Amino acid sequence: MALTIDRSAQNNQQIITLTGELDGASAPKLLTEVESAASEQPKRLVLMVKDLEYIASAGIRVLVAAKQKMGTGVDIYVVAAQAQVVDTLQKTGVINSVYMVDTYDAASVNG
Repeated sequence: MALTIDRSAQNNQQIITLTGELDGASAPKLLTEVESAASEQPKRLVLMVKDLEYIASAGIRVLVAAKQKMGTGVDIYVVAAQAQVVDTLQKTGVINSVYMVDTYDAASVNG
């Protein structure tokens, strides 16, 4: 399934919703969105991944690049990840650099 990406902003947060499969072919598209989100200087990057079915190593590299580009002052949240995505994040150690949560309410965060 092809990757679809939707990005929005709310309360000084950049929210990116991912649906489908994040593989080598689609990772550059996500990287472009992450770079655009970073240019807004958010306090948080929120990745809504409930419908993300697969993440390849290229997708992991985008998450690492996001953390490096945004710096330590920006928290990255991964919301509602499926088991196979969590497994990949655990195996690569990326899970230690993000906040894994089951639900997220962007409206409740004061920017």
